[in-house]
Amino acid sequence: MGIFEELEWRGLVKDVSDPSLKEKLNAGGMTFYIGTDPTGDSLHIGHFSSFLICKRLKEAGHNPIVLVGGATGLIGDPKPDSERPMITKETVEHNFNCLKSQLTNLFGCEVVNNFDWSKDINFIDFLRDFGKFFNVNYMLNKDIVARRLDQGITYTEFSYMIMQALDFWWLNQNKNVTLQVAGQDQWGNITAGIELCRRKSGKEVYGFTMPLLTKSDGSKFGKTNGKAIWLDINKTSAYEMYQFFINSEDSKVIDYLKFLTFLSKEEIEALELKNNEAPHLREAHKALAREVITFLHGSEAYDEAVKISEALFNGDIKALTAKQIEMGFNDLPAINGNNQLLADALIEAGLAKSKREAREFIKNGAVSVNGDKVTDDSFVTSKDAAIEGKFIVLRRGKKLYALIKY
Repeated sequence: MGIFEELEWRGLVKDVSDPSLKEKLNAGGMTFYIGTDPTGDSLHIGHFSSFLICKRLKEAGHNPIVLVGGATGLIGDPKPDSERPMITKETVEHNFNCLKSQLTNLFGCEVVNNFDWSKDINFIDFLRDFGKFFNVNYMLNKDIVARRLDQGITYTEFSYMIMQALDFWWLNQNKNVTLQVAGQDQWGNITAGIELCRRKSGKEVYGFTMPLLTKSDGSKFGKTNGKAIWLDINKTSAYEMYQFFINSEDSKVIDYLKFLTFLSKEEIEALELKNNEAPHLREAHKALAREVITFLHGSEAYDEAVKISEALFNGDIKALTAKQIEMGFNDLPAINGNNQLLADALIEAGLAKSKREAREFIKNGAVSVNGDKVTDDSFVTSKDAAIEGKFIVLRRGKKLYALIKY
């Protein structure tokens, strides 16, 4: 199975600009690029599903270049329903430096900034040297523009297609790039770049897009409780990422394994069989979490995420460090610690509605402190009982938790 066939099996091919690209990809030796704008200081898991193409094609003998759009990031590509808010130049520069470091560490490939070749092009030269190659009717027919016509689109957004096409042309002229890869929502911009290269320099270049990774309802993959799953471990801990993957939809987990891992066809098919026969064991989900977290953060981070998860599941809170508790209970209700009756702490933390109810929970053995069941309603929470003097973990029943911070 060649690399093109493998990409098809994984579901990673949506649009192809020319049928001959199949043979070219299987043969190796192409220099290609994939890009993103520095709208944030970290990539998220949705980016990761696309940017893994760098490693996949590199291992097949191709040369990847990643473009982080310091120029296009100042403009913003058209959103389906509104114009993107403008980002300051200082923020774009900061984000570029963060993404460059992240991409270099993850994929070890060259990272370029389109601001470097765009900043010195004056307005008249832009119109004469590039704008004249674009027919307005041609641009209006592109989906990325057409979907905004009813709401209205600014000239700034309208120009984004030309800027991205300019990138393809410049990289072809200066880096011998002959292929652009992107998510399916960039197909119009890719074909505009192909046309610019053909008309301006007579060069034959190619493009293909990958489907966007989605949930079963069609919404974008990569958020939990409205929060993005970031690749920066300081923004999304390995434990949070582990929980995200472990709780992935059963019906989509095999797709995620194909998109996000380098497990072989045989390995994924074996996991698919296990997922169908015994979904409660979550073998496919665990493999997904292991592969992604280990790739991004290393085996130690993955092992720590598993340790935290198992300790919380078993109620073995004392096996965790204060730092691990902070990661594991990042989204829990929390109260400030002081010397107070456990019943009062339960009320303040929202685990009981009244002192009478709190005392009943305690006497009935429904309350634990740092994993130990407490049945004495005269128990006092204090810093002395806190793990490393920082945290007390309260639990009522099996699933209701709260944190006391000191």
